[in-house]
Amino acid sequence: MTGETTRATSLEQLWAGDFGAAYIDRNRVLDERRASFWTDLITEARIRSVLEIGCGQGANLKPIAGLLDPHDVWGVDINEDALALARLHAPGVNVVASRARRLPFRDDLADFVFTVGVLIHQPETTLPIVMAEIVRCSSRFVLWAEYHATATEEVPYRGETGALYRRDYGAIYRELFPELGVVREGFLGPDDGFDRVTWQLLEKG
Repeated sequence: MTGETTRATSLEQLWAGDFGAAYIDRNRVLDERRASFWTDLITEARIRSVLEIGCGQGANLKPIAGLLDPHDVWGVDINEDALALARLHAPGVNVVASRARRLPFRDDLADFVFTVGVLIHQPETTLPIVMAEIVRCSSRFVLWAEYHATATEEVPYRGETGALYRRDYGAIYRELFPELGVVREGFLGPDDGFDRVTWQLLEKG
């Protein structure tokens, strides 16, 4: 394995273990204010099926499953404890354990595939692999909601190095996949129930 692939594996093991469990404990209470964003977006874009990469304990899947048939809502995460909570918070949704860089789904699985605070934890070399998997599984829309910076910068994160990066994720997506066009974009902060993330809704052209 290359150094970056080894690093990706190490990070996956980190999030699957006690480090990920501590994150779940810090974020156990779901913020109901997120529902407003998802309601507006899904209704306006006429989205019928959804896949979230890095769904955690279901903070996004819960409001989304209230808008759609839960059987048309999918989520993946690498932490089994998070998945157990997601099943509890969003009954009926399809949640499975998986690496983001090797998704166990067919092409064009869902209308809409998204991440919230997940791409920031991908190493440089494996980031394009994760993005490619996201685009592959989407039949129409991709959304990223991540910490933004005009140039890539590493941010220290709870004693771990190489574990969090701010980047221009929209520019990276469009460079790798020129067929993606920006439909909507904005910023979500604490008043919206999110952790100060920039977001873009991209559509396959």
